Amino acid sequence: MKLDEIDKRILRHLQDDSKKTNKEISNDLGLSVTAVFERIRKLEREGIISKYVALVDPEKVQKGFMVLCQIKLVQHKKDFLSNFEKEVNNLPEVIECLHVSGDFDYMLKVMVRDMDAYREFLVTKLTTLDHIGSTKSIFTINKVKQSTVISL
Repeated sequence: MKLDEIDKRILRHLQDDSKKTNKEISNDLGLSVTAVFERIRKLEREGIISKYVALVDPEKVQKGFMVLCQIKLVQHKKDFLSNFEKEVNNLPEVIECLHVSGDFDYMLKVMVRDMDAYREFLVTKLTTLDHIGSTKSIFTINKVKQSTVISL
């Protein structure tokens, strides 16, 4: 599906605040509420809008300690990769897992309470997974920019 400028403006509104009503969006765009509704439904059907979520403040739920953890597997066999990916999906502390190029195979974004909680996660969960050759942890000092908005 090719996005026109109106679709892009609707997506900007929804990325900014997905609780905006169709009426609020229609007022800004100069379209009818029905037209906005139909366009949003089409964006959902096409998979451009994949879901709606609430963004939780990690500090307020005692998960403000963010660690970027690099993982190197012992080998790059397909079954090693598949097993690791399946297992890491079952770790709630891991909020992102990216298969990357370079010196490491995966980059994990881990959110926990503090350094003690990260050590517990590392020792009792992460390093017990099969086929991990090495890990490298990068502790964040300050969040300079964080966004969920994709530029259109």
